[in-house]
Amino acid sequence: MDHLGVKRVLRGLGVLLASAGVLLALYVLLPLLYPLLLAWLLAYVMHPLVVILRGFRLPAWLAVLLSLLFYLGGTALVLTALITRLVKELIVLLQTFDLHTDQWRELLLSWSRNASIQNIINQINQFYHDNPDYHATIDSNISRTTQSVGHAVTQVVTGFFNFILNLISALPSMGTVLIVVVLAAFFLSTGWERHNARLSGLLPAPLLKSVAGVWTDLRRASFGYLRAQLILIFITAVLVISGLLLLGVKSAFAIGLMVGFVDLLPYLGVGIVMLPWALYSYMTGDLALGVGLSVLYAVILITRQVLEPKVLASSIGLDPLAMLIGMFAGLQLFGMLGLILGPVLLVVLAAFRRAGVFRALHGYIVSGRLR
Repeated sequence: MDHLGVKRVLRGLGVLLASAGVLLALYVLLPLLYPLLLAWLLAYVMHPLVVILRGFRLPAWLAVLLSLLFYLGGTALVLTALITRLVKELIVLLQTFDLHTDQWRELLLSWSRNASIQNIINQINQFYHDNPDYHATIDSNISRTTQSVGHAVTQVVTGFFNFILNLISALPSMGTVLIVVVLAAFFLSTGWERHNARLSGLLPAPLLKSVAGVWTDLRRASFGYLRAQLILIFITAVLVISGLLLLGVKSAFAIGLMVGFVDLLPYLGVGIVMLPWALYSYMTGDLALGVGLSVLYAVILITRQVLEPKVLASSIGLDPLAMLIGMFAGLQLFGMLGLILGPVLLVVLAAFRRAGVFRALHGYIVSGRLR
């Protein structure tokens, strides 16, 4: 390899090491600095309202304080209203489940008294009688299976309660983080131009231009991605609520919201709620509800599969095929979380490409000059 090729290889290795160092620094520092990042995002979102209020000749601290009260108070008000409505409908839903308990017990008893089931039980008993040697083996296998199922159920229940306990125990620290975020956002907003100018002064002009381009692209894509997910959740929730109202189902609002958010889960999605519900309706003889839920599930599934790549692509500015490939690759690499990480990483890479970062790095590796 000639001297020029060696230099290019060394510069390429330097770029890789620098990239690894940046990723390692982010991994180490992000748990320590995320409250400041959240505060900066909050200040960034509030800044347009602060500018409008400053136009009425209000002091900076008062404009920022009113903006904080507007955003935090409005968010708390909306969440309180939604949670209150959701809790009310969940209570009605739980009462409905209690009313169906006797019906489920009778269904199980009638199913066990069925002639076919009784015939199977008699055949099993006859098999035990004719083959006494298999009795202990089958009983031990059944016992082990029962223990495994019981252990799995216990783990699920224990994990759920541990999650609740951890959430409750984390409330004080969450409150502390919230206070830090609000105070930091207040101070950042009161000196927004000064802080941004100081931060910009730390970066060289070429790098500052690239960072500004990447940030502009990421900001547009991030808000587009959130908007796309909210649109998909809204469409699913509206379809479910409308369908359940047409079917005369109570607590349609709570069920629709729940199914809308559950639809974010890959593979499972609305099927984790709709399919067991439709199956139960068929088993209880409510064929109209079973057919209606089946049709509603098919409509939601087709709508989601058709709209998701298009909505994501139009909101983020990427080709639908690229978004589909990104989602599939993320799913294969990171599991269920990859359906979110895949498009996000694709958006970040596209932002770097549009800002000319890859072109600049390629030029540095080839010529040794960073343009």
